[in-house]
Amino acid sequence: MARLIAFYLPQYHPIPENDTWWGKGFTEWTNVAKAKPLFRGHYQPHIPADLGFYDLRVPETRAAQADMAREYGIEAFCYYHYWFAGRRLLERPFNEVLASGEPDFPFCLCWANQSWTGIWHGAPNRILVEQTYPGFDDYATHFQELLKAFTDRRYVTVDGKPLFLIFRPKEIPDPARVIGFWREMAVKAGLKGLYLVGVTEEPDWIPQQLGFDAYVISRHPSIPWITRHTPIKWMIKQYQVKTGKPAIFSYEKDFADLQPIKIAHGDNYPCLLPNWDNTPRSKSNGLVLHDSTPEAFRKHVKKALEISRDKPDERKLVFIKSWNEWAEGNHLEPDLKFGRAYLEILRNEISNEFITRKWQSEDRFSEI
Repeated sequence: MARLIAFYLPQYHPIPENDTWWGKGFTEWTNVAKAKPLFRGHYQPHIPADLGFYDLRVPETRAAQADMAREYGIEAFCYYHYWFAGRRLLERPFNEVLASGEPDFPFCLCWANQSWTGIWHGAPNRILVEQTYPGFDDYATHFQELLKAFTDRRYVTVDGKPLFLIFRPKEIPDPARVIGFWREMAVKAGLKGLYLVGVTEEPDWIPQQLGFDAYVISRHPSIPWITRHTPIKWMIKQYQVKTGKPAIFSYEKDFADLQPIKIAHGDNYPCLLPNWDNTPRSKSNGLVLHDSTPEAFRKHVKKALEISRDKPDERKLVFIKSWNEWAEGNHLEPDLKFGRAYLEILRNEISNEFITRKWQSEDRFSEI
């Protein structure tokens, strides 16, 4: 059975930094609620249905999210973890999950190691919080903070080792040395080790060269799609800029650029993308995957499950981006337009995959 892990944004509560940068009481809901369609047929705003405009400081909300994810076959949440040289941001929801033991739902962490800028708000040179790497004292402190999560009984493991993701593995100076240092600390702390996964858009990346065990291929719309080698897309983009429209791509027609890829070398894991539309944050500077539907998403799911089929059970990992990134139009949580349709697609395809594997197993047994 595939191990579905959904990335989880712990942003939906006010923090002093966002109050200062964007105004008192700001959360992602601020952008979501004021979003408007920017072209004919543009699906905006995305309005949450079952869970509403929630506040992640509320334990009942976190419990409801976990119950819903479990119901539709998701094994765990992968919480984005923000560490800036000893400074943490958006840490309260996960800290409360860790301290309270609730919800009783598996989790892992992904270090979102990138600077916070104003890029999606038309101010790319504005640095809000800079991601730095001051040295091994900081790495040691960081590991001790992570250890509190790694030793929780709910923490996801692969081969008995805590699963830890790093969003931008190549940006860490001398990553192989840092990874080796953390592995040593893990063993000294009584763990079996660490299972370290880098996030990348490069399908031919070899993670072992930087000390990682595996990688997840996370592909989403980006300006590099538009290059001198794609003149038609470049012309379309110029027209969109002049007319005040975002960059628009078709979920169906540009599907090949997003499909999970099966690579012969090393452990690599697919990342499902139900949708992408960050215009609530960035308006005409945004990128849109237009006309995503549950049925189009089904093809994406089928391909990911096919890729994971022959892996050992512990490593049948399939990531989903994301559970709740609403300001990127990138969520499995129900909205008023589609309800639980994306979740139902997941559950149906997991069930079909289980039946297929059972039949194959029974056929092999009968041949013996």
